[in-house]
Amino acid sequence: MKIRDSVSKETLKQFKSIASGSIRKKKSDADPITNRDWEEIMGTRRETYKRHGGRIRRK
Repeated sequence: MKIRDSVSKETLKQFKSIASGSIRKKKSDADPITNRDWEEIMGTRRETYKRHGGRIRRK
């Protein structure tokens, strides 16, 4: 048995009206994350270093 079966139709309508408004606000406020942002988050856009004759240099 689901919760929506035990709730009255009026309460269900009120909940849907409240929930749909809050979902819309969240989508419009959020900035979409680009591929470049994901690469920075995961750490793939960092500088890499390599040892050349005892020194550590950028690759």
